[in-house]
Amino acid sequence: MTERGQELGVYAISVVAQLVGTGQQNIRLYERKGLVTPDRTAGGTRQYSNADLAVLRRISELLEEGLNLAGVAKVLELEAVNARLRTEVDRLRSGRS
Repeated sequence: MTERGQELGVYAISVVAQLVGTGQQNIRLYERKGLVTPDRTAGGTRQYSNADLAVLRRISELLEEGLNLAGVAKVLELEAVNARLRTEVDRLRSGRS
């Protein structure tokens, strides 16, 4: 398993499906589309982190609002860019290089 920041994948796909309220096949589809990237055990079992759960919940929200998966991907991409830019602005404002 790998760590992404402080987030370690600990949830199995069956647990994640229940927590998020979607099917396991949907979660696998989101992974194939590059919307979520769970950790994997040495044996290949998916393990999802709390950050993955947040992304999956966001995907559900966007789908409920009527976006298709291409639209969801674009929104997630733009939200990630926005978060990076906010971090950079905060860094520049604080005078750190």
